[in-house]
Amino acid sequence: MKLIKLMLVAGFAGTLAAPAMASLEMAQKSGCTACHTVDKKLVGPAYKDVAAKYKGQGDAAAKLADKVRKGGVGVWGPIPMPPNAADKINDADLKTVVAWILKG
Repeated sequence: MKLIKLMLVAGFAGTLAAPAMASLEMAQKSGCTACHTVDKKLVGPAYKDVAAKYKGQGDAAAKLADKVRKGGVGVWGPIPMPPNAADKINDADLKTVVAWILKG
């Protein structure tokens, strides 16, 4: 019985870490990590800095998803972020990655 409980707890703990890893993997697969890292500026801002900038803004997820789709320049400096079409990152993955970024 103790073994079964231990296995259930271990399985549950593993599912808690899975979304964060899956979101990083989605960002890598979509090419986002060519310009962004989790904790330091590369070409674009670090994900932690994006999370801090948009913290508390109720429309942050929609703003960021729109920014990823359309691209932009000027918010983080003079280097433009190119637009990212749905064939590069689909809407569901984009939503997941943006939510993960905003969790900081």
